[in-house]
Amino acid sequence: MSTTNPLPVPPTPRVISPSPTPSEPPNSARDGYFPQPPGAPQRSPVERREERASHEEDADLIRARPRNRPTPLKRKQPPNRQAPTTGLSPQKAKTALPPTPTDAPATARRRDAQNTPPGGPSDNSSSSNPNGLLSPASAYPQPPPASSGPGYGSAYWRALSRSPSPLGLIPIHASWRHFIHRHEIPRKTLHCSIGFLALTLYAHNHQPSDIHPTLLHLLLPISLVEIIRFRWPALNNLYITLLGPLMRESEAHDRVNSTIPYLAGLYLTLRLCRKDIALLTILLLSWCDPCASTFGRLYGHHTPRLRRNKSLAGSLAAFLVGAAAAALFYAVVAPRAHAAGVASEGGNGFAFRGRLTLPAPLRRGLGCSSAQQSTLTGAPALAVVSVVAGLAASASEAVDLWGLDDNLTIPVLCGLELGGFLWAFGG
Repeated sequence: MSTTNPLPVPPTPRVISPSPTPSEPPNSARDGYFPQPPGAPQRSPVERREERASHEEDADLIRARPRNRPTPLKRKQPPNRQAPTTGLSPQKAKTALPPTPTDAPATARRRDAQNTPPGGPSDNSSSSNPNGLLSPASAYPQPPPASSGPGYGSAYWRALSRSPSPLGLIPIHASWRHFIHRHEIPRKTLHCSIGFLALTLYAHNHQPSDIHPTLLHLLLPISLVEIIRFRWPALNNLYITLLGPLMRESEAHDRVNSTIPYLAGLYLTLRLCRKDIALLTILLLSWCDPCASTFGRLYGHHTPRLRRNKSLAGSLAAFLVGAAAAALFYAVVAPRAHAAGVASEGGNGFAFRGRLTLPAPLRRGLGCSSAQQSTLTGAPALAVVSVVAGLAASASEAVDLWGLDDNLTIPVLCGLELGGFLWAFGG
């Protein structure tokens, strides 16, 4: 019994490329790709040539262009869709709904970016985001209220210590950015010159009792000017114009000039300490503090940090300069001045006379039978005093006493440390 298939086998379909390749002739690739339907108007050769010229492109661009990209469809919202509770139109209901929790941080960031001025946030409330994280705008210094003046406030300068770049509070700092603001060359030059001035006065036989009244007479009017300039903007502007190279930006509107604690420290030292201790303390203040600041900024990032804005590099520089200053004074300056007839006896006498002796309780505790066994003279005694002076300068420069200016704390602490050591071991 023979069986026949009722369904015939279909012919093999013809596969047509979705787009012509650049190697095909233009007339066969574009003009003859799809056959013209019957009854369609025939195009002239001129029209076909213009169409080919308008569609000509680079072969690489044609090959790189995505083909058969579907056109995105726009979904239409059903006309009868209403907001369930508000009764508004669909578009108004969508805008009236609050943002979802997922979109809340992005919405807050966009709002903060629109409300934040280029120089920083407008108030303290914009320094954090609703999600509990700090925003980048919180790094800007917060501007004070209009009633407190144009400064940034003492709390800002205590946290910053010194602005890394000019903030515009003193105009000359922006003009001389590196010479005045960053390296503080005029300020440090004046700072170091006080030590040479003190040596000059000592060589001309001026006594501490002749100098500290003058310092007190200078301190009173300068303090009065500082009080007035913070309450009189015109005077403050003139003050900044004249003394701007010697000031820091923290002293423009928020802090008193460092001249006041400097003069106060010198006055207390000359008034209460012995002559050599007072002069050595002035040298430590004048030379050790700028050297510690300079070397701390240059090499402080290579050494451990002792406290905020104080590094081991700066403390080592203060120690070396302090020891060298003590050795220079007692080994060179004092003998020459004494040979020239400078008075160093009586009320103007020295606390260190080239000899160090252990106190009697320590001698008995150590079992020293005679005072000669516990006495140092000459170069060993000078070396010990120099090391103690270096340690006093380094410790006084690194310590922070209730946020007081170091121009006041360094001479006072150095005077106490050196005075106490020479009182105990000076013989």
